[in-house]
Amino acid sequence: MNKTDRQLAIMLELQRTKVLRAEDMASLFETSVRTIYRDIQALSEMGVPIFGAPGHGYSLMEGYFLPPISFSAEETVALLMGTDFIEQRLDGKYGIVAQAVRRKIEAILPEQVRVEAARVRETMRLLNTGEPVTGAGEQDYLGQVRNAILERRKIRIAYHKKMPDLDQNRKSLREVAPYGLVLMQGNWILIAHCDLRQDIRHFRLSRMSELIVLDERFEMPHGFNLSHYRPPDDRNESILVRAQPDIVDKIAETSHFYLESIEERTDEVLIHFRVRTPEEMLYLILSWGGDVEVLEPESLRLRIREEAEKIFKRY
Repeated sequence: MNKTDRQLAIMLELQRTKVLRAEDMASLFETSVRTIYRDIQALSEMGVPIFGAPGHGYSLMEGYFLPPISFSAEETVALLMGTDFIEQRLDGKYGIVAQAVRRKIEAILPEQVRVEAARVRETMRLLNTGEPVTGAGEQDYLGQVRNAILERRKIRIAYHKKMPDLDQNRKSLREVAPYGLVLMQGNWILIAHCDLRQDIRHFRLSRMSELIVLDERFEMPHGFNLSHYRPPDDRNESILVRAQPDIVDKIAETSHFYLESIEERTDEVLIHFRVRTPEEMLYLILSWGGDVEVLEPESLRLRIREEAEKIFKRY
């Protein structure tokens, strides 16, 4: 942090905390107490009304440095919860940035709005706020991939994929040109052009075990826009399930990506799904227990029966 940024940050911190000791500011900005003294003197010479009280610390004159814009309590909650989300989901660099943004937002708020926003925030929270939702290893890959995208550099990854009909993962090495990152259903997905497949493919960061940023550069395809990108829908196989009415809501909540239609009858419900392969829904269907029955395809009925027999033998 350069001198100008630090001096601005000092003013923001003084407005946010009202009274702050030089030692505390030195610790916060990772500099010496003497440097803080020089910054305070420089700010005072520029006309910033900073007052010092021996044994207490420094403070700004009440009403100084009013924000150029104002936020309502609800707008403030939206901004602060946004920083919470960024801190949870992105890599460490943006976690630090989110903390700095949160401090700046709180610093420019009038006392009344800050108190009201804090009261509103107490009524809601993001899950796992105290710890990162995105795993540490995944966060590391996220940072490396993000930089590779910005620098237009290819990456080499070791990717693990579950094989249909096999209780094992297949590991493959891929060299890809990373186009963008998407957070979908709680998972970070890399959209990239795969040299092996010669096409755009999707890779879950959580399934990567190795990642190397290469020196080789790539050009982004003309007209590619991540915001407008829509992958082709290759869910070409159908599954038909009979379900008890009282479990339909649970099925809809947990399988909305695959859900095609729901047909209600007198004492049962028929649910149609579209999938890439029937095995995609094997363990999801098993989680619904005896309240559902697979009607089609027959191959999935047999797989469900095999898994049920395995469970029965264990118990």
